[in-house]
Amino acid sequence: MTSADPGRFLTTAARTRVGDVVAALKDMFGPRLSTVLTVREQHGRGEALDAGAPPDAVVYPESTAEVSQIVTLCAANDVPVIPYGAGTSVEGHVSAPYGGICIDVSRMNQVLAVHAEDGDCVVQPGITRGTLNAYLRDSGLFFPVDPGADASIGGMLSTRASGTTTVRYGGMPQQVMALEAVLADGRVVRCGTRARKSSAGYDLVRMFVGAEGTLGIVTEVTLRLHGRPEATGTLTSTFSTMRDAVDTATALSMTGMGVARIEFLDEVQVHACNVYSKLELPEQPLLFIEFHGIGVAVEEQVSRAREIAESFSGTVLGGATSEQERDRLWKARHAAYFAALAMRPGCKALIADVCVPISALAECVVETRAAIDAAGLHAPILGHVGDGNFHVIFLLDPHEPDERKRADAVYDALIDRALHAGGTCTGEHGIGYGKRHKLLREAGDDVVALMRAVKTAWDPQGILNPGKIFLSDPTRP
Repeated sequence: MTSADPGRFLTTAARTRVGDVVAALKDMFGPRLSTVLTVREQHGRGEALDAGAPPDAVVYPESTAEVSQIVTLCAANDVPVIPYGAGTSVEGHVSAPYGGICIDVSRMNQVLAVHAEDGDCVVQPGITRGTLNAYLRDSGLFFPVDPGADASIGGMLSTRASGTTTVRYGGMPQQVMALEAVLADGRVVRCGTRARKSSAGYDLVRMFVGAEGTLGIVTEVTLRLHGRPEATGTLTSTFSTMRDAVDTATALSMTGMGVARIEFLDEVQVHACNVYSKLELPEQPLLFIEFHGIGVAVEEQVSRAREIAESFSGTVLGGATSEQERDRLWKARHAAYFAALAMRPGCKALIADVCVPISALAECVVETRAAIDAAGLHAPILGHVGDGNFHVIFLLDPHEPDERKRADAVYDALIDRALHAGGTCTGEHGIGYGKRHKLLREAGDDVVALMRAVKTAWDPQGILNPGKIFLSDPTRP
């Protein structure tokens, strides 16, 4: 085995080293280290992906210096390190297939500074987006990236998250200005500045964004903030066909209006949300549309959106007239995953997440729905269609293995369809270990080899979140 082969983590000698590291960390952190099985199992899996593997121990640092101590010790003993935020990722990012030490940063959850006059803030990685926005409420500013789950900022950075508001504000790459990180040997580095732009050398900030904890552990983040809109307008419209709904979203996204959100739910997902969130929406393909801006302009945009929806035979249900009603609708949208799970108690979810050029969106969604139905599967479709991103939630009976085979076939065809259209196998969920082969299909051998070369240069021992994005052994994608 080469030094970069994660299989070495499974040897008897490696297990002895792990035990020594756990004992040393227990002396250093006392009750802030846990080896309890239930705690380890919780930290060995996120949402959705059924497979998971627990770490050997979970440690809860409270500072960059403590993270550096942990990584330095693990590096000296060739022990894997797996970062953990809120555990909301869906592609197995937090699993520990080779054991090791899970670094749970949930206690590193402070807002360190807010520079309201510059529109930025400095936070620790364990703070969640909901907590951050609650802290910012009286400042007139907000952090816009909304993946649905109340994810941690560190996790959102690591998976290059986006979400409902990306069509207006962009995703995590557009919000991260600077960061501090602990490298694989325990060194602490700072990348980026609070300046709004820079041409100074390689953009190492963007290297960490989307690296899924494989290049370093982020311990501090400087984020761009945005002014809270003076006015918010919303529109909800149903359609007789999926194509009409998606064509409406495409038309809206091309108008130049200040669309903040365009969310699509097919009739299957609408039914699930009605039952789970106690709504009374017509069970047809549906769009939630939201505009941000200045009062009169927002009113004009809502009126124009109504015209566009009606031109595609949409039935406009009206807009939310109060902040409470808007919050109720968006809460239902954010709970869509759990609403889908509730449709089939005991099921396991497999979530597809593709993004295509907006011109190819309608065809891709319609063909995917037809493929799901032809395969006899239970799988609602929903997504942030304003930027061409949609999800399929396959609800699978764990006692019926043939369902998984059929779902995999539909999923593979969906990826092929997206790639053929010029799209990607993941718009926001990342690769983890759930999509390693799909990344290879999308990027090809040469590009994945470049990624491996970066990983090897930054983490020659291969201890940082091993097994994610790709295996270190180039013969095993």
